[in-house]
Amino acid sequence: MEQTPFWAYKAFRQLMIGVVAVLIIFVAVLAIGEFKRLPYIGQDVPVENTITVSGKGELFAIPDIATFSFSVLQFSATVPEAQKNVTDKMHAVLASLKTLGVDDKDVKTVDYGINPRYEYKQVTCVQYVPCPPGRQVLTGYEVNQSVSVKVRKIDDSGKIIGAMGSLSVSNLSGLSFTLDKEDDLKKQARVKAINDARDQAKSLAHDLGVSLVRIVSFSESGNYPVYLYASKGMATDAAIAPSAPEIPTGQNKITSNVSVTYEIR
Repeated sequence: MEQTPFWAYKAFRQLMIGVVAVLIIFVAVLAIGEFKRLPYIGQDVPVENTITVSGKGELFAIPDIATFSFSVLQFSATVPEAQKNVTDKMHAVLASLKTLGVDDKDVKTVDYGINPRYEYKQVTCVQYVPCPPGRQVLTGYEVNQSVSVKVRKIDDSGKIIGAMGSLSVSNLSGLSFTLDKEDDLKKQARVKAINDARDQAKSLAHDLGVSLVRIVSFSESGNYPVYLYASKGMATDAAIAPSAPEIPTGQNKITSNVSVTYEIR
């Protein structure tokens, strides 16, 4: 009987080792994939028995902070001179604000710029001679410092605005009324909205003859604050600002809208 050559046994052995190695790698890859899926098992199974309700919470609050902005503009032939003029005028404005009860921490520079100013000069032409083109001539520099102011004594807003006008500041604008602790009021409005949604869910579940199991989703949207005008005007001080404007205080309406989905059974 003819015996199988040694090289054939060796080749067969190497082939089997290769097949076993491939099988081991294949099984290992499958196992790793299954382990990775473990944290997500069941998460892609949709909850079919649900109800969705909406809730709304509203709060009304009188603003306790006023903010506005203004600018000081000065023009001069040189930058240092224009900067000095702005600084001198700004010192006078800040001193007035301090006299009116505005703290230094509530006054903030929001912009500072230096811009060259040019003027177009047309050359005088002689008849029958080609006229040379005109040219831009540097006439000086404009320095601008813009400041935002926060007024915590909101009833003083009118006289402070009037005082700024008497000091001839520029771009006096942006008067708005806000709430110092607006985040706390937003949370209160959210709680009211959630309670409203919960009450609606309980009522709906009772009408349907089902039980609430758990919350499966929640979302919130809000439109706050909304400024509502009122008839009350700001206090004025004729000695400081004879033409202090009358500014309505108004109210801020803070709203929270929520949507809650419950699993039922």
